[in-house]
Amino acid sequence: MLAESHDDEQIIARVAALDIAKAELVCCVRVPASAGGKRRLQEVTTHSTMTQALTELANRLVEMGVQRVVMEATSSYWKPVFYLLEAHGLDPWLVNARDVKHLPGRPKTDVLDAVWLCKVAERQMLRPSFVPPWPIRRLRDLTRYRTDLVSARTAEKNRVEKLLEDACIKLSVVASDIFGVSGRAMLAALVAGERDAKVLAQLARARMRGKIDRLERAFDGHFADHHRFLLSRMLARIEGLDADIAAVDAQIDVQLAPFAEAAARLDEIPGIGPVAAAAIIAEIGVDMSRFATAGICARGRSSPRASTHRRVSPKATHLLDMAIRTWHVSWVRPPSAPPRQTRSSPPATAASPDAAANPEQWSPSVAPSW
Repeated sequence: MLAESHDDEQIIARVAALDIAKAELVCCVRVPASAGGKRRLQEVTTHSTMTQALTELANRLVEMGVQRVVMEATSSYWKPVFYLLEAHGLDPWLVNARDVKHLPGRPKTDVLDAVWLCKVAERQMLRPSFVPPWPIRRLRDLTRYRTDLVSARTAEKNRVEKLLEDACIKLSVVASDIFGVSGRAMLAALVAGERDAKVLAQLARARMRGKIDRLERAFDGHFADHHRFLLSRMLARIEGLDADIAAVDAQIDVQLAPFAEAAARLDEIPGIGPVAAAAIIAEIGVDMSRFATAGICARGRSSPRASTHRRVSPKATHLLDMAIRTWHVSWVRPPSAPPRQTRSSPPATAASPDAAANPEQWSPSVAPSW
């Protein structure tokens, strides 16, 4: 049986939408008509993405009393626009292009895209993406750049190993890490012009001293001046990347100082060290209320779909999700009551005399098990 339905649309009174490209953007603004009722006034303008033009646009939106500015995540072109509007006190929303779909057969231009996005936004049919505050953004820039530097260093080390194989130097067969103390000394001697296998083998240190016979056979190759030139360039590049990574690590420590307590709590999770803790905070921040579900590993770049280079098992993804959730619960919302004693848990007096004396006192070690 059909029944009459009364739908009251919750429309945002003053809303703007931006279709952003590299050189310019199209802005659509929709506001209520002066006569009242359900009529709307619409304005579509085109602006440059230079700072002066964006500042004029922001001032114009503030004068019109725009309540929300919506834009799609187009490459990295949205960042300067988002940050500038945010600095002017507006409420910018970054939305996923997947949520803003055009009907089949509908023409698609920059103007029509901006108008469509504005109409969808004023009816509150969109959800904002997570854009962290500027301290987290700075930390994220550093951690991601560190990841790129480590990848570049790993690629250069792989080139060194391939070069040694080309010269029939089987150092990687004997040494598990050719860039350890012994390996570095041997590679430096090769660059310096040493070709005697016995002399090179005697550069071994510590446990490598027990493999001198194998090292002598490993250095029995045809290392020419061509290999020497390439190896010297590769080693110099690796040393430069090591210095860059150390400088970035120092800057990460500076930016991570306000979140030192959160980093220490994450470091307590098995399998997460200081570097991973800094990366997790840089990707998802410290406010877990921004995420509606527990599936936050994709935001932390640990999801099986977050990278095409390294696959993470669903079980590992789930464990990391639960670990981060446990960290948030134990750090932000400490339990008001002492944990329930079980057969496997020691008595309170044996675990902590202070806890037995004051059972209401919260300890950072008390956290739900995952």
